[in-house]
Amino acid sequence: MEVRLAVSFIFAVLTVSAGAALADVEGKIDGAREFEKHCANCHADGGNIINRSKPVTGAALRKSGIITVADIVDKIRNPGPGMPRYDRDQMPDAEAEAIAAYILKAFK
Repeated sequence: MEVRLAVSFIFAVLTVSAGAALADVEGKIDGAREFEKHCANCHADGGNIINRSKPVTGAALRKSGIITVADIVDKIRNPGPGMPRYDRDQMPDAEAEAIAAYILKAFK
């Protein structure tokens, strides 16, 4: 009985995990979560600990000509000095786009 319960539990966990992965594939990536994972160490609360004059807030982004999701994804792929480069193998387009959309919404 305990083995059956353990197997049922493992199956349930795997099913939920597969469902979460499928949700990501369907475009339901949590931009806030991905921002926290990849960006928040340097850009906490929209700031920038490497170059304080270049936060990821709306006004600063607009001043740099960064106004769309595609503009932010371009910076993720081809950043300036001090920022790590994330290519498509490290961060798929859907994930980068979710982060960019989050930045535009959260740090107006």
